Amino acid sequence: MRRMNIGSAFLLAPLVFFGLNLLSCHALAEKADQDKPLILNAGSVSINEVEQKYKLQGDILLIKGSIVVTGDKGEVLVDPEGYQFIEVRGDAKSLATFRQRREGLANEFMQGFSKDVNYNSKQEVLILLGDASMKRLLNMQMRDHLRGGKIEYRDDTQEYRVSPPANQPKSAPPSSRAILAPRSKVMIQ
Repeated sequence: MRRMNIGSAFLLAPLVFFGLNLLSCHALAEKADQDKPLILNAGSVSINEVEQKYKLQGDILLIKGSIVVTGDKGEVLVDPEGYQFIEVRGDAKSLATFRQRREGLANEFMQGFSKDVNYNSKQEVLILLGDASMKRLLNMQMRDHLRGGKIEYRDDTQEYRVSPPANQPKSAPPSSRAILAPRSKVMIQ
């Protein structure tokens, strides 16, 4: 039997995770979030109604339905169709966070932490950049956990992409990691 070295296993983990998610139940982001108001709380908020641009500074708490984003500095841009483009950064002491309830199972959430959180509500894409970590929680129990320099999550297609830090030397050990819970039901659609 041929043995796989540990570096190859870490490199294959994101591909395995992607494959498992394609076969798993389609539990997309809560669709009701799209029609909810955007609530902005921060130390200071600067609003440009003409450009539909909002700048947030200090102790940010952004809520839109089941979506909750926290951080230290941020911007929200609203396009003419009403879609929000959210960018929130952490500070030297804490990371920015993202949490959203998923459609389907009653208590399933996606939760992420990183230096920068970017969310595009039009394409339903979440990007966690810099010391990124993402978990899928079911009944507050961790089911899946991803770590890397950058995590991109496409909610509409259930695709994940984990990348190492941009400045990681080629000789360094792999820094992208995935821990995957077994799936009890597999549905092919």
